[in-house]
Amino acid sequence: MIAETQDELREEKAPPPWQTWGGRILIVLLTLWTMNVVWGAQVIGWLVTSSGTAGSGPWVWATLIQVGLTAMPLLPLAWKWPIRRYRAAFQTWLLACLYPLLLAPTRLLTPTHSQLVLLAQLLLTLLAIAILLPITRHLRPDRLPLTTYRAPAAWLAVGTAVFACLPWVAWGAVGSPLDTLLSLLLGLFFGVVTAINGRLWFHTLAHDSHGIGWDILTGGLVLGTAVLVLASALSFNGAQLLLMITLPALGWAMMGTAVASPFNAGIPGLLAGLTAAFILMFTDSDGLFLNAFDGILRWTFQAACTAMWLAWLAGFLMLLFRKRLVGMLVHGRVCLTLAAAAAALGLATYLLAGQPGWYGDRLFVILKEQADVSAAAEMGDYDARRRFVYDTLTAHASQSQADLRQSLDSLGVDYTPYYLVNALEVRGGLLHRLWLATRPEVDRIIPSPVLRPTPTDLMLPLPLSSAPTVTPWNLTNIGADRAWQAFGARGQGIIIGQSDSGVQWDHPELLDGYLGYSGNHSGYWLDPWRSTAVPTDINGHGTHTLGSILGNTVGVAPDAQWIACANLVRNLGNAALYLDCMQFMLAPYPQGGNPFTDGHPDKSAHVLNNSWGCPQAYEGCDPLTLVTAVRALRAAGIFVVASAGNEGPACGTIANPIALYDEVFSVGAVDRNNNIASFSSTGPVTVDGSGRIKPDMVAPGVDVLSAWPQDRYALSSGTSMAGPHVVGVVALIWSANPALIGDIESTEAILRASATPFHPAGGLALPEALTDMDEDTAALFAPLLDQTADPAGGTCLAQTDTAVVPNNIAGYGLVNAYEAVKLARARP
Repeated sequence: MIAETQDELREEKAPPPWQTWGGRILIVLLTLWTMNVVWGAQVIGWLVTSSGTAGSGPWVWATLIQVGLTAMPLLPLAWKWPIRRYRAAFQTWLLACLYPLLLAPTRLLTPTHSQLVLLAQLLLTLLAIAILLPITRHLRPDRLPLTTYRAPAAWLAVGTAVFACLPWVAWGAVGSPLDTLLSLLLGLFFGVVTAINGRLWFHTLAHDSHGIGWDILTGGLVLGTAVLVLASALSFNGAQLLLMITLPALGWAMMGTAVASPFNAGIPGLLAGLTAAFILMFTDSDGLFLNAFDGILRWTFQAACTAMWLAWLAGFLMLLFRKRLVGMLVHGRVCLTLAAAAAALGLATYLLAGQPGWYGDRLFVILKEQADVSAAAEMGDYDARRRFVYDTLTAHASQSQADLRQSLDSLGVDYTPYYLVNALEVRGGLLHRLWLATRPEVDRIIPSPVLRPTPTDLMLPLPLSSAPTVTPWNLTNIGADRAWQAFGARGQGIIIGQSDSGVQWDHPELLDGYLGYSGNHSGYWLDPWRSTAVPTDINGHGTHTLGSILGNTVGVAPDAQWIACANLVRNLGNAALYLDCMQFMLAPYPQGGNPFTDGHPDKSAHVLNNSWGCPQAYEGCDPLTLVTAVRALRAAGIFVVASAGNEGPACGTIANPIALYDEVFSVGAVDRNNNIASFSSTGPVTVDGSGRIKPDMVAPGVDVLSAWPQDRYALSSGTSMAGPHVVGVVALIWSANPALIGDIESTEAILRASATPFHPAGGLALPEALTDMDEDTAALFAPLLDQTADPAGGTCLAQTDTAVVPNNIAGYGLVNAYEAVKLARARP
C-alpha cells in the first residue's frame, strides 16, 4: 500500500467504466468471501472446541486460517486498485485482519478464567491501537478538520447503541463489578480500534463523497464487513459469534452518525464500542455452549439476532431521513433528547424485564491441610463410623480455616466454608485471587464458575414416551427382575443419595420412595442453587436418573428410598456445588441450616449416584479437586458411583472428577445388544499420572426409558443413564444382606465377581436419536458415525483386548443384578 499525497487527493479524472464497475463487483464479492471465511472459521472452531476434548488449539488455528484466507485476495487490491474509493475499502478490510491475528493467543487461555481473558484482550487491544495508529497516519498523512458537530453525533451514537442493545438488557445478566468494568473498557477500546481502522475509509469519503445516500449504503457495507472481522477476535467460548451477528448490522447506522461530522471516524467507533461493551457485559460466556439445552444458547442468540434487526432498523431510519439527520446533528438538543429517551428505556427494561444484580464467578480455595479420616474404615459400628468422619472433618476445617475466615471477614469478602474438602468458595475475582495466593495456608485456587440467570429455563429436549407396560429391556438385561423374583431383594431399607438437576418428588414412579413423602422436606432435600423448599427439576436429567435407580416400574431397586440435592440445575456446576451435595449426603441438614453444626450423619445416604463430571476447562475442577471428598465418603461407608462420561470412543477419555478416582465405582454404557456406546468414555486414566484401569463396569445407557417431569416418561442416552443401574444393584445387594452395608470393599468384590463378561458383537452403538437424525444434523456427527461404521477408526475398542479383565472399555464387564444378589446372600 502507498500513502496518498495531497495532490493525489484532488479530483481525479473520470475513471474507465471497468474500474468503477469492477470495484463495485469486487466489493460485493469480497464482502461475501469475507463473511463466509470469518463465519466458517469461527463456527468450526466453536464446534470442535465445544466438544471439550480438543482444547483451544483448533480455535487458534481457525483464527489464523481465517486471517490468511481473508487477507490474501485483499493484498494486491489494497496496494494497486486505481480508484481510491475502492482501494480504501480494501485497505480497511486488510488492516482489520491484524486485530484477530493479535488477539489469537487469548484463545489458549482457560475459559473459566474469564477476567484474565478479558484483561489479556484489553491489553492486546491497546497494543493493536499502538500498531494501527501509526499505520493509518502513514497511509493518510493529512488530517481531517475538526467539526463542531461531534458532540450531537456522539449523543446520537450513544442512543443508537442503547436502542440496539435492548434485547441484551432484557435477556442477559451482568457479571461481577470487575467483570463489568473489564467488559466496558474492552468494548470502548474496541471502538477505538474500529475508529482507527475506519479512518482510511472516512478520509477518502471526505474528498470523494457520492452523496449522503450512496455514502451510507456503500459505507455501511464497508464498515459492516470490517467490523465483522474485528468482532471475530473478541471474547471467548463462542461469545464472539454473538458480536459477529449484531455489530456488522450497525454498519449503516455507523455511517449515519458520521455523515455530518464530516466523516469523523470517532463517532462510528463510539457506536461500535458501546454496543460491543453492552454485549460483553450481558453475556455469560462461561457456560455459553455447554448449555445449549439449558437456555443460555437460545437466549443469547435470540438477543443477538433481535439486536441485529434493531441495528438494521436504526440504519434504515438514518438513511431514510438522511437530510433531516444533518439538521438534527446541527441542533444537539434533539440528539441529546433521543439519547436520554433510549437510556431511560434501557434502564426501565433492565429493572422491569431484566435480571438486575451482580452474578460474577467465584474462586474455590483449597487449603494445604486436609483431614485424615482413614481410621473410620476400621470401625464396626456404622453410626459411629459416620459420626467420626463428620466430627473430624468439621472440627479440622473450622480450626484450620479460622485465620483465613477472619481475614476475609475483615475485608468484607463473602465466602462459604467446606469441610468434606478443606476449602472455601470466595466471592471474588482476579484481585482476590492475587491476594489469596500469598496466604500460607492456601494450597491452590481454582475457578468456581457460576451461571448467570436467564429469563426462563428450558428442559432437555428428549423424545417422550409412555409408561412401560412390561419390564423395560435395560432391567431384564442386567437380571434385576430375576433378582426380585428369586430373592425378594428390591432395595428395601436402603437410602439413595441423588445429586443431580433435581427431582419431581411426586412423580408416580418416585413418590412412595421419598423420605419426605409426607410433605416435610427438611433434611431430605437441599437446593444450593435457588434455595427452593420443595424438590423440583427444571432440567429433567435428575428425575430420569433417579427413576432408573428406584422407579416403581422403571427402576432397579423399586423399594429403596431417596433424598436429593440439586447440584446441576442448569447443566453446569462447579466444585462448590458438587461439595454442597456431597456434604448433604454425608450429613443431611435443613435448607438454610449450617452444614458444620446442623448435620445428621446418622441419616446419611447409603449409596450415592453421581451422573455428572467436573471438567477443568469449564467447571474449574483439576484432577485432584474432589479426591479428598470421595475418600472421606468411602471411609464413612458410603458407596459412591459415578458415570464415566460421554467423551468416548477414544482411549484415555475418563479424565474428569469424580469418575477418574480409584475410590469411586465408575460406570460406562452399553446398548440393548451389549455393545459399548459410541460416546462412553474409556480408560486408562492419565490426567493424574496413575494409568489406572477405568471404567469399573458397564451398564445399559443407550435409549433408556425412565421417569420425566410432569408425570411423563422419556428415552435418554448417556453414561448418566448407566451409572444409576449400578447404584440400584448396590441397593439390591445391601437389602439382600444388610451385613454388607458400609462394607465397600466386599460390595465391590461382589460386583466384579458377578459381572457378565463383555464380548462386543457389533462395535460401537449409537442412540436412536443419532441414527434417525436428518442429513444436516448428521453432518455434525460425521466423525462419530464414521467411527461407528468402522470400529477400528481410531476408537479405544480397536486398541483394547476385551478378553483381558479388567479392561479400559468395560472394566470387569456388564453389571449382573441376579448374580450379585446371589453372591451377597451367600455371604455371612
